[in-house]
Amino acid sequence: MRSSFLASSRGKIVQLLRRAAQSVNQLAAALGLTDNAVRAQLARLEKEGLVVEAGTRPSFRKPESVYEITAEAQRIFEKGYVPILATLLATLESRLDEKELEAHLTEVAHRLAAPHLPSMSGLNLKQRAKKTLKILEDLGGLAAVEESDGQIHVRGFGCPFSQVVAEHPKLCMMAEKLVGELLGSEVQEVCQRGDRPKCAFVIK
Repeated sequence: MRSSFLASSRGKIVQLLRRAAQSVNQLAAALGLTDNAVRAQLARLEKEGLVVEAGTRPSFRKPESVYEITAEAQRIFEKGYVPILATLLATLESRLDEKELEAHLTEVAHRLAAPHLPSMSGLNLKQRAKKTLKILEDLGGLAAVEESDGQIHVRGFGCPFSQVVAEHPKLCMMAEKLVGELLGSEVQEVCQRGDRPKCAFVIK
């Protein structure tokens, strides 16, 4: 999450709600804002899917609503996977030869794809591609299906492993296997590497 967001009133509200569910009055007192200002920020956070009303609690005059962050908001702060994934891959690479490493990553791709395959049954390629895009989005990617020169491409606008893939390019192979299983077709990764990596696959 951007530091500018965390420094804003909305960001500070999210940080406070990470600790515990709180009422408008509690948030206003902690931030030195008016109740109306906090309500306006909460309304915006609710619209963005980062905060929900979680019930009420007794107060001096009447019960007041309390708010908490959503699972979506919590995921924004979950960055521990980056050093863990990088260390795990480095450990595997130091202990396995290339063929063994690829076999393990292929198994990871298979396990990631397996829960989604029943819902793909009976769908044509374009329908499977649409569902595949949603799955990639849930994993932190963003992609679109394009047709050019008689070929179908899955082009990403980023990479869900961007902080790790430069040092561990075999992740692209794993992503290739995952997309191939989801589409039910053989694909070839043609990922864009560099400072801002982007996923890309051609359906053979």
